[in-house]
Amino acid sequence: MADPVADHDLQAPLLTTPLHAEHVSLGARMVPFAGYDMPVQYPTGIIAEHNHTRIAAGLFDVSHMGQAFVTAKDGRKSHDSIALALEALVPADILNLPRGRQRYSQFLNEEGGTLDDLMISRSPEEADDGSLGLVVNAACKQADFELIKSRIGDRAKLLIVQDRALLALQGPQAAAVMADHCPDAAAMPFMGSRSSTFDGIDIALSRSGYTGEDGYEISVKSSKSVQIWRTLLADDRVKPIGLGARDSLRLEAGLCLYGHELNETISPIEAGLIWSIQKRRRVEGGFPGAARLQKEIAEGVARTRVGLIPEGRSPVRDGAPLKNTDGETVGIVTSGGFGPTVGGPVAIGYVPPALSAPGTSLLVELRGKDVPIKVAAMPFAPHRFHRG
Repeated sequence: MADPVADHDLQAPLLTTPLHAEHVSLGARMVPFAGYDMPVQYPTGIIAEHNHTRIAAGLFDVSHMGQAFVTAKDGRKSHDSIALALEALVPADILNLPRGRQRYSQFLNEEGGTLDDLMISRSPEEADDGSLGLVVNAACKQADFELIKSRIGDRAKLLIVQDRALLALQGPQAAAVMADHCPDAAAMPFMGSRSSTFDGIDIALSRSGYTGEDGYEISVKSSKSVQIWRTLLADDRVKPIGLGARDSLRLEAGLCLYGHELNETISPIEAGLIWSIQKRRRVEGGFPGAARLQKEIAEGVARTRVGLIPEGRSPVRDGAPLKNTDGETVGIVTSGGFGPTVGGPVAIGYVPPALSAPGTSLLVELRGKDVPIKVAAMPFAPHRFHRG
C-alpha cells in the first residue's frame, strides 16, 4: 500500500469518518490516509483480514470517498441532458447507461492523462432521471468537484453529499449476509445500482467493489451507519477489514489504484482500460484527451500495464525500476506487495508492449540489486464478481 502519510499535510487536522469510534473500539491501528484517520489493520492482522475476505465476507469503511450527484439545474427529468453534460468530462458512454446500472470511468486532462477514476450510477426509477450519482477517490475529491463545476456550466449542477457514510461488504458470502437484511440485494446484477432498505433503514446499494470478489457498497445516512456496521459485524461470517488488506486484495485482483497505475501522465489505454470506453465514445470523442486516446487505439501505446511475479519471497515496491536482461531500464513498478492468496509476492508495472507477453523475463531493482522478475497474466487471483 502507498505510504499513507506521504500526501498528507501534517499541520492539518485529520478528518474522521462516522465510523471512526467503531474502529478505535475494535483495536484498529489508525493511520493518516487522504486526510483522514483510517484503520490500516485490526488486531488479527492484514493476512488474516485478506484471507477472511476471500473465504467469507469482509466489511470496509470507505466513507472517506467522495459522494455526489450531478443533476439538472432546471429540475427537468431528462437523462440525456445530464449524461451529455457529464460526457464532456469522461470517456464512458453515459448517454446509454441503462437505468439501475453503474459504469466505471475516468476524469482526463487535455493530454489524455488520468486525473482520477470514478463510478457513475443511474437510478432504476424513471422519476430519478435528470440525476446521476458519482463516487470519486478520497485524495482527489476536492479537485474532482472543482473540475466538474468548472466544466458542466449552465447545463447541470453538482450536489456534494456531506452526511452519508459508505460501507463495502466483499467476499463470497456477502450476498448471503445481505439477503438477511436487504430483500432485493441477492437479485441485483453485477454493477447494478438501486435504492433499497437494510432492516428498514433507507440505503443506496450497488453490487460492486474493489477486491475481485462479489460484494456490495452501501451508502447510508451517517446517523444510521453505526447501526448497519454493528449489525453486519454481529454476523460470524463478517469481519472488519482495514486499508492494508484492501490494498493486497485489489493488487491480487489486478485492479488499478489512482496515484499508482493511474496518474496525470497515464492514459486509460496504456492502463488496459479500453473496455471502460464504449465504442461510440472511441469513435466520436468529445471528451478531454480524446485525440491521444484515439491515436493510441489506432497506432498502439508506448507502454502498457502488466502483471509481474518476482523471483523469491521478497516483495518489490512501487517506484522500483524494471530492466531488460541487458540491464537497460525499460519500465517501472507501480504497485507491489505480498499476495496471501497467491502465496508469494506480486506486482504491477509498465513496460513497452514488446516486453509485455506473459513469461517475459525482466530484472527489477530490489535493495540495490537486480533480481529476476517475470511478466504474468492478471488477475493473480481469479475474479469472482457476480455473473448471474
